[in-house]
Amino acid sequence: MKLSRLTLALMVSGMASSAYAQQANDDAIQGEEQNTPAETVERVEVTGSSIKRAGIDGALPLTIISKADIDQAGITNVDQLMLNLNIGANSNDNLASNAGIVGGEERGNNGASSANLRGQGRDSTLVLLNGRRVATHGIQGRAVDLNSIPFNAIERVEVLRDGASAVYGTDAIGGVINFILKKNYEGAEVTAFADHTEEGSGNIYKINLLGGTGDLYDDGYNLMASVSYNKAEILRGTDRDFTNTFQAERGLSPDTRGAPFASLNDRWNNPNDPNGAHYNLIGDGLIDPATGLEQTVLNVLALPTNDYECADGGAGMGDDAPALWNRENEQFSCSWDYPRASVLQQPVETLNLVSRGTMLFDSGDEIFAEVVGSHVTTNKVFEPNQITPWAIRGTDDATGQDFDGWYPSTGASYDYVADQLAAYFGEDQINRGAPISYRWRCVECGPREIETTTKAYRLLLGAEGTLFNDEWDYKTGISYASSEAESELGSGYHFTAMLADAIGSGAVSPFLLPGESQTQAGLDAIDAASAEGVVLFGGKTTMLQIDGLISGSSGWELDGGEVMVAAGFDFRREGYEFNGDRRAANSRMEIYGAPFDDSNALDDVERDIKALFVEALVPITYDFEVNLAVRYDRYDGFGGTTNPKISAKYNVTDDFMVRGAFSTGFRVPSFNQLFNGVREEPYTGLDFADPANCPGGEVNPNDPNCDEPLQPTMIFGGKEDLGPEESEQSNVGFVFTPTDSATFSADYWEIKKEGTIQTLSFDELIDNFELFPDRFIRDGQGNLVSIDRRWLNAGERETSGVEVNALFNGDLYGGNWNINFNGSYLIEDRKRIIPSEPFGDNLVGTHSRGNIPLRWKHTLAFTYTKGDWTHTLLQAFRDSYLDEVPPGIESGTTRPEGWDPVVSSHTTYNYSVSYVGIDQLELQFGIKNLLDRDPPFTAHQNDFSPGAAFDPRVADPRGRAYTLMARYTF
Repeated sequence: MKLSRLTLALMVSGMASSAYAQQANDDAIQGEEQNTPAETVERVEVTGSSIKRAGIDGALPLTIISKADIDQAGITNVDQLMLNLNIGANSNDNLASNAGIVGGEERGNNGASSANLRGQGRDSTLVLLNGRRVATHGIQGRAVDLNSIPFNAIERVEVLRDGASAVYGTDAIGGVINFILKKNYEGAEVTAFADHTEEGSGNIYKINLLGGTGDLYDDGYNLMASVSYNKAEILRGTDRDFTNTFQAERGLSPDTRGAPFASLNDRWNNPNDPNGAHYNLIGDGLIDPATGLEQTVLNVLALPTNDYECADGGAGMGDDAPALWNRENEQFSCSWDYPRASVLQQPVETLNLVSRGTMLFDSGDEIFAEVVGSHVTTNKVFEPNQITPWAIRGTDDATGQDFDGWYPSTGASYDYVADQLAAYFGEDQINRGAPISYRWRCVECGPREIETTTKAYRLLLGAEGTLFNDEWDYKTGISYASSEAESELGSGYHFTAMLADAIGSGAVSPFLLPGESQTQAGLDAIDAASAEGVVLFGGKTTMLQIDGLISGSSGWELDGGEVMVAAGFDFRREGYEFNGDRRAANSRMEIYGAPFDDSNALDDVERDIKALFVEALVPITYDFEVNLAVRYDRYDGFGGTTNPKISAKYNVTDDFMVRGAFSTGFRVPSFNQLFNGVREEPYTGLDFADPANCPGGEVNPNDPNCDEPLQPTMIFGGKEDLGPEESEQSNVGFVFTPTDSATFSADYWEIKKEGTIQTLSFDELIDNFELFPDRFIRDGQGNLVSIDRRWLNAGERETSGVEVNALFNGDLYGGNWNINFNGSYLIEDRKRIIPSEPFGDNLVGTHSRGNIPLRWKHTLAFTYTKGDWTHTLLQAFRDSYLDEVPPGIESGTTRPEGWDPVVSSHTTYNYSVSYVGIDQLELQFGIKNLLDRDPPFTAHQNDFSPGAAFDPRVADPRGRAYTLMARYTF
């Protein structure tokens, strides 16, 4: 069957290479099976439609990425695929972006990587495996963990760059990624792959075994299985020079308060009263005799009279750093490069199994059973704990033991600290004999580690074939999927009471001078307090799905041909359970800094989704085709929703086609957003006043209504009355194929969301007090007692952009060349907090702590094939963007000479060459990041955004790497 130029143009877009373009006809029409007779299959189903057709020439923008494309680009896992996908978001959805401390929901994203198309969020991107859903991640509960996808067994990836709620379900708002596995294989092959970095560390290894027996069309059956093992080694921040965070002259400095030689902190509430709970050595601060400024946080190693420099890899912060943080009261500071102590690539081990058996009957019907399973182990490693005595002081609920971690007022370390303070500030300013209030980075405690193990599987039994003299196609299936994950504490976590006793007794000292080390007794005390092996939390998701579909000719004839129709049903039962600390309640010794999530424990919640859908392909004329689809979904607890979709294409000429689509979407809240436990936390600051009386909620000593700070209770957790998000998606574009060797396409897209599910920050609530008065809870006398910071449906978001593709090919010196260009231009990303308010500034090209909406991204690939050799050179470009502005620069306190408000663009090149001249053997060698480009420098605050002087959401930190792949077919 011959495909038109326009059909080929639609098929070969995105990252697709010439190798795939040359086989596009066979793969699309023959269903990817090299041994399938072409005449036995006349119609195929592609992502985005339920109607089979003779070719994939449709109205929807579809990117097809073959396994060959992935190998040639040197992509070794799904994380790397998403980073190279131009319509993928640059967000905190991969393991590299979740390796350290990040804010919000991502901090608990242990062990999961997610897809996020067009920046709409991981729960608005639908991930399919062979066209059907899989269970979401057991801990996260909101999105599919891409690590569980059997990446080595895929045949191709189809990315629908358009909403598909009317076809697959209401949550397919940002787009659909369909991972299509091998389905019919006879023979055996083994594939080995190594990806080695030039600078060392962060290496990746893969091995895959594939075997099958029986020719489906000759023997009437096929049995196949694939087993693969992947290992990604750890890449630490110390393994790359560009991660240096001590660059205050460029606007980057770590927080100045936690160092291996502890800093001293003032405390409020009577810190100079010997009988007070907060009595400490420096009281509420010391007056610098040189400047007259009060110093409330300081490190004696940074004092001018001290003979030592900051210890253990720390650095004196100089004049720029305190100004960057707007902290004139921290001029004498040491710090430690804690962002550099995080990992740049989490260690991951993955074992995947894919098994499929298919029987073909004489009638042409076939039944199949499929088993897909994975076992994924990830290890989140980041900086050692920062310890403060007020956080390790109290009574242990399990033992009733009182503990106090204030450093005692005796011993050589205490005397040294007190003497240094007295030498500079004067004896009269210190409370000699009082314990020390400190901030200490406990390097001896080891890096914090959280290991997450995820076991996922899907069992599928299905049937498909033809009805009514082969005029209609049908398919049906029943599947059960599950993902169960558990996170366990590794090094770096300690029982609070035991840690406090070790410090409070003086056995462990936070004040070791350079060259000194803890005593053996101190090290033994730290080891004895270790909480390694305690289960942090775990979760499990399940999904039962039953679906059925028929499609075929309606019998109606129009000028363009027969009207094709499809109808089907979909039933799903989704379940989720989550548990926190599994130790008996009466024996739960407190663990310092362990992010237990007990308040969000869910025993076992579930909901049913029932759906009916119909679709019609209406060829009004030979050149004009309309596709109509509508789907009705009914969610337990939310009622029903109907979502239509209309798409159309018009062949203006044989070489020029225009296309467009419009659809709606509907995303219900996740189980976490609905049912997370409600918890209350006191606001501990002394800078907040009632915004009903005080502008901006600021304390004003000159206003009697605002001179007393308030400390209301903050309410967090789920909210069962949350409503759904609703959306509208549209796109319009063209495909132009002037010759057989040139194709151009461009598509404009727009997504509008209403009632977005979000949490507002404390500052956002204060700034918009009049818009959310119900969030400020008062007692009977009108006094503000609580602030509700739970989820809410608020505001709107509008995003839009343009995606472009160009494909050229030809002959050169007896070989074939191919140039493939794919780019994504983001026009707008605006939000407003409620519909009656104006939209805010366009966020495109600015830093964000969630997604960085880059203005422009593109990939450009050149492939040349001659004989047994294929060469590929790939360029990947990521646009510049405005950096986050440090507080001191934003307020005008300082502007370092090297500060640049723009993060520079990033361009990398990959090269690969493959050889198939040896019988049954394929070899491939590649160089990734050919020019060894470091990621661009960024000065964002590392407490809230990932990376140290770079951002893993935009650039791969591994540097130049060499890949080698060998595939032997038996």
